[in-house]
Amino acid sequence: MADHTAEPPLTAPVTPPQEGDSESASPKFESASLKGGVSRRALLGTAGATGLVLGAAGGAVGYAAAPAQATPLTSLGTGQAMFHGKHQPGITTPLHARGHLAAFDLAPGAGRKEAAALLRRWSETARRLMAGEAAAQGDTDVARDAGPSSLTVTFGFGHSFFGRTGLEKQRPVSLDPLPDFSSDHLDKARSNGDLWVQIGAHDALVAFHALRAIQKDAGSAARIRWQMNGFNRSPGATSHPMTARNLMGQLDGTRNPKPAEPDFDRRIWVPAEPTKDPAWMANGSYVVVRRIRMLLDDWEQLSVADQEGVIGRRKSDGAALSGGTETTEMNLDKVDGEGALVVPINAHARITRPDQNGGAAMLRRPFSYHDGFDTHGVPDAGLLFVCWQADPLRGFVPVQRKLDRGDALSKFVRHEASGLFAVPGGATDGGYVGQALFEG
Repeated sequence: MADHTAEPPLTAPVTPPQEGDSESASPKFESASLKGGVSRRALLGTAGATGLVLGAAGGAVGYAAAPAQATPLTSLGTGQAMFHGKHQPGITTPLHARGHLAAFDLAPGAGRKEAAALLRRWSETARRLMAGEAAAQGDTDVARDAGPSSLTVTFGFGHSFFGRTGLEKQRPVSLDPLPDFSSDHLDKARSNGDLWVQIGAHDALVAFHALRAIQKDAGSAARIRWQMNGFNRSPGATSHPMTARNLMGQLDGTRNPKPAEPDFDRRIWVPAEPTKDPAWMANGSYVVVRRIRMLLDDWEQLSVADQEGVIGRRKSDGAALSGGTETTEMNLDKVDGEGALVVPINAHARITRPDQNGGAAMLRRPFSYHDGFDTHGVPDAGLLFVCWQADPLRGFVPVQRKLDRGDALSKFVRHEASGLFAVPGGATDGGYVGQALFEG
């Protein structure tokens, strides 16, 4: 929940393409054959025209009577991210409305050979689904009517993976276990893991479809260790692009590093010619995943003014308490009429600033979560904290240590699960994620 790292802004509101628009003729994703000879491309293209027909005459008649090409209701489902590339998708991709995080452990007896075969299967499934195609085998039809919906699938390796595959010499030093923090109340069963998968999409069914396909692909090679579900505001829900809010109602991530900044690559990506990192991590990144429960009943008892003092920013617009707008530089030395600091010394936004932590920076790309209520009506809700950096010992660790020593927000949150994973660079065309590790 650090202030210095904001998620990329959400996309602008989506408006239905009008007749004659370039997007109205056909959605921008590859088609895949479906039962009855109707492709997903055709189904998406006819969605806008068939809605009333389906309601009046039933699904079979509606699909049969629909024209081959019609104006879709929106272009939200047609968004498509590329699987192959220099970096894996889902890192600098704008926030998704729906997401799943999962960790897998290799099955007893599974080693390097089985792990490599699994990453081949996973990579091919991710490529197909991100292109709007059906899974190669046993597709469940959950996403049958939808386009790619900006789906991304991202893969990483945990510390324990290398010992189980005989690849200890290829384990990065940066993957050493995180230190203990005083705010930790970690559930080991929901932490770490051999393999990590992040799934994001703008449609809940598309995201679940990918999660189910990845789980089925694991087969006998790996089994689920833990899995968590998250969400963010849907694109187009606000009148203009803006920083997302968390479940405390605060704008979360105003100072996120941006790819256009000159030092972004140095802070986020392992260099193409790595020094301390093994060669297979070139163009990759390290991700810290934390399940942070928000103690909302306690937080919501505070006045808005007290909440703003804890964070150091106005709740309404995210501006620093020292004045200006959300993007105005915070004045850490400004005092009020009585000589007190306007931004309290223990305010979350002050403590997490890069210039207060030796330049430490992370690219945050979180999800909110809500897993129901306990018997007393207390919500199990908070943040699935996901942050990216070239070196976690220079990114996440120094900031979290400082938060441990006096962050005003600490009494309102509880860290319940944690993981650190090495995420290699993107797959080459025709290749798979991690290929340089297994075949290098």
